[in-house]
Amino acid sequence: MTEHSGGTVAGDAAERGRYLSVRGGDLAFAVVGLPLAVLGGAYSLAVLYAGALLSLTVLGLPFVVAALLGARGLGAVHRWLVGRLLGERVEAPARLPRSAGVLARGRIVLTDPVAWRTLLYLVLRLPLGVLGFVTAVVLPLGCVWLIGFPLWSRLLQPDVRPTGWLNTVSVVLGLLLLSALPGAIRSLSAANRGLARLLLGPARAQQRVRELETARATLLSDNTDQFRRLERDLHDGTQARLVALAITLSLADDALSSPTGPDPRRLRTLVDRARTQTDDTVTELRRLTRGIHPVALDGGLDEALPTLTATSPVPVTVHLDLRERPHPAVARALYFCAAELLTNIARHSGARSADLTASSGDGRIRLIVRDDGRGDATLGTGTGTGLTGLAERLAAVDGVLRVDSPPGGPTVVTAELPTRLG
Repeated sequence: MTEHSGGTVAGDAAERGRYLSVRGGDLAFAVVGLPLAVLGGAYSLAVLYAGALLSLTVLGLPFVVAALLGARGLGAVHRWLVGRLLGERVEAPARLPRSAGVLARGRIVLTDPVAWRTLLYLVLRLPLGVLGFVTAVVLPLGCVWLIGFPLWSRLLQPDVRPTGWLNTVSVVLGLLLLSALPGAIRSLSAANRGLARLLLGPARAQQRVRELETARATLLSDNTDQFRRLERDLHDGTQARLVALAITLSLADDALSSPTGPDPRRLRTLVDRARTQTDDTVTELRRLTRGIHPVALDGGLDEALPTLTATSPVPVTVHLDLRERPHPAVARALYFCAAELLTNIARHSGARSADLTASSGDGRIRLIVRDDGRGDATLGTGTGTGLTGLAERLAAVDGVLRVDSPPGGPTVVTAELPTRLG
């Protein structure tokens, strides 16, 4: 009990330290970010103004192309600053594709959504930067002046009798403004984080392409590993069993063709051995083919999922509302997702019961698995294993995995996929 309490206190202290460091980053961003905000805002406004003036000349397009490339560079600096001081990691957009000629290169730059969105960010960042500097530097100095107004008035005008109500209003106003400053700084930092996420990252279409490429690479890697594992198991397991069966049948053939006549006892032993080897080989083949395509899916998910839950060591209550039949690849992914989640419940959760709900409609299919175990399940940071690996495999069919598992439970895992691909 003491150890648990100590861990909680240490965790709270670490959390307070992390909170203070974030606030320090917010303050530093408000101060350090002003020069960059002014530079970026001036750059973007100058680009738009000069681009409009030069648009009727031959220098217009080359100027805009160079300016957009420069905007990309400024966007990288702002991305680094937001990540360093505000703790908001904004994924860098993809590089511009290479082109064969100058005209093609210029056309790519002019139609680059990332550069235009960065210009918009630089314009909007200017007022936010000025506002942040005023909130972090100017207003605190003003609050100090207001709070110390009675003292300043006596020092500057010692012969003038101070006004009591004015001193009181000044101090109260200074204290109120000072107490509101932390919240204002946090709000401005949140606005800067949101603006950076919205405009400095990859365009939505580019992000979608990148996600699909990552999902495809994960799927190909999983399939390659699965086929290699299948090949190894067939070579080392099934093939060896078949060779042993062939040897046993050869011995039985020799026993039948013996010059002294067949030996019934020996033949019985060899036949029993051959029968056992055949059963083991069939079991091995069923185990290997189960991961390729479950036979239970031939009748659809409404038949496969109850069959799957019936084999779970933890009692599972099933709720099905499958009005739309999903694509076979989606059904297979959902089936394996349910199988892995039920396996995790049996192995790691300590749950006494679980619920599995599958529903489909409006082009989406959703699987929800809930258990009353100890909770604290996370997607984690590793790739290819556990819930993280499951999320990666679902992404290959445009699916998402969400985990809600507070310490102490319950754990609710939701998988959502489209019923159709493409």
